[in-house]
Amino acid sequence: MTVMEELARLHSTNPTVITVGMFDGVHKGHQHLIRCLKESAIRQGCASGVITFTNHPRSVMSPDVRVALLTTPEDRLRLISEQGVDLVVPLSFTPDLSAMRARNFVELLKETLNLRGLVVGPNFAFGYQREGTAGVLTQLGQEMGFTVEVVEPVEFEGRIVSSTAVRSSVVAGDMADAAWMLSRPFILTGFVVEGDRRGRQIGFPTANLDVEPGILLPADGIYATWTQADGKTYTSATNIGFRPTFGVGGRQVETHLLDYSGDLYNAKIRVAFVRKLRDEMKFDGVESLVKQLHKDVTQAKVVLAEDAALLPPGW
Repeated sequence: MTVMEELARLHSTNPTVITVGMFDGVHKGHQHLIRCLKESAIRQGCASGVITFTNHPRSVMSPDVRVALLTTPEDRLRLISEQGVDLVVPLSFTPDLSAMRARNFVELLKETLNLRGLVVGPNFAFGYQREGTAGVLTQLGQEMGFTVEVVEPVEFEGRIVSSTAVRSSVVAGDMADAAWMLSRPFILTGFVVEGDRRGRQIGFPTANLDVEPGILLPADGIYATWTQADGKTYTSATNIGFRPTFGVGGRQVETHLLDYSGDLYNAKIRVAFVRKLRDEMKFDGVESLVKQLHKDVTQAKVVLAEDAALLPPGW
């Protein structure tokens, strides 16, 4: 499907103010930009719209470079919608789109979405040789009759809040840092698949999460987490790693739900990571492992009680 065809499906007769980007994670920087978007739309008597790419632009521009994402396309659309915009437009980033001239792209937006305004970040650029900078767009806007507003980034501890910064925190296992930038805990979503049942055999049954390919995983270790399953929220302790004590298998995400009994196989669950408790370790036997797991569960309960304010909305 062409860019024109995708945008035409959401044709708008109402005038719109639009922002365009990947919006991976929908972090505080994105949230600030979207607030400015809504304010600009209100001032101009327009609808507010967000165009979000369903795939990362680097997957087209640099196919050998893999970017692990913070959110699935489904979660990203939901998070953007929760910001209260009038229109969310998923758009495939294709070679044709990457080669499109800036003028052609805004003409397309005017034709399909009745563009009256663009809201972008200071380093925004798109299209052929990234020619669609804020300065170029401003010139085009003066000529073609739409406004351009440049929004300054949000900073955290001297760093600009960005998807790259959030990824760095998640990879380092610094979930508090990531949570501040996201304004919520980092969340993994997936279906529960059958494992080797070792956890059940030692008294700590786990739900093995089949995370969607391409989604970023936190650093290996044990985490205090909340798990949403069966329409309820449970305190939990989650392990990411290779289970070196048993010496078998690849990297896995396993969550132990406290005070839960039942079968979650094939169920879709969501795991919110609050704090890393410790690194993954190899124990000299099952007895030592079980002793440590009891300590992990106790510590997870304490951490989750202390950080109850971080519980995601609607959980």
